[in-house]
Amino acid sequence: MYKASIVGCLFAGIGILTTSFFQKYDLPKSIERGKEVYATYCMNCHMADGIGTDVFPPVAKADYLKKPVKTLINIILQGQNGEIMVNKKKYDALMPSQPYLEDEQIADVLNYIRNSLGNKIPVAITPAQVKALR
Repeated sequence: MYKASIVGCLFAGIGILTTSFFQKYDLPKSIERGKEVYATYCMNCHMADGIGTDVFPPVAKADYLKKPVKTLINIILQGQNGEIMVNKKKYDALMPSQPYLEDEQIADVLNYIRNSLGNKIPVAITPAQVKALR
């Protein structure tokens, strides 16, 4: 009887651990939250429709968003300085770092940008990926 209780507890513990570690990230909800983050922190430079300006690059239909996830996260955490190419056009404006944003906010805004404004990159960025780069 005692062995059966231990085995039962062991399987229950494994079930709890695997469901908490391997849950699928809810990309649609992340995108929805990211829209608000974008409106609050990004829209002033990149514009409501994401087309950017002569100074600030577009995030709408932007080939730059195909860069590795680590690169995109680090741009928000550390900022961007120096010349970059977006859609075959050079930009050289300073993007200030925004490390005050929470991990979830950074993941959400990147998921929003990568899945709206004419972009479709459906692989979710998670808060854990952001946290790992802090």
